[in-house]
Amino acid sequence: MAEGWARHLKNDSIQAFSAGLEAHGLNPNAVQVMQESGVDITDQKSQKMEEVETIPFDFVITVCSHADTNCPIFSCSTTVVHFGFDDPPKLAEKAKTEEEALNHYRRVRDEIRTFVETLPEVLW
Repeated sequence: MAEGWARHLKNDSIQAFSAGLEAHGLNPNAVQVMQESGVDITDQKSQKMEEVETIPFDFVITVCSHADTNCPIFSCSTTVVHFGFDDPPKLAEKAKTEEEALNHYRRVRDEIRTFVETLPEVLW
């Protein structure tokens, strides 16, 4: 969702990539709630860090605690910063209904949007 918001809101100033320590595939609930906000992320893909680690990033932003504590060392000189968000799939596991699960995604989607709107200024 963060890559989608960055591409949608900040495409003129940020070149966004998304990768994780593991690739889980594109989450259909994330796709749905982003589409509700007018952002199509269906062309994005779930990829592992190894696929992007040679890109000379100015900043690497981790958004989950697992990535923050296990972020690999990059071959380029980069600044790694952490801005944490709840993990919607984990929250959705305990939801009693599909709507309740989607509400977790919606809340995190909106929190990520608010964060992305502050970029890149918040990094300096």
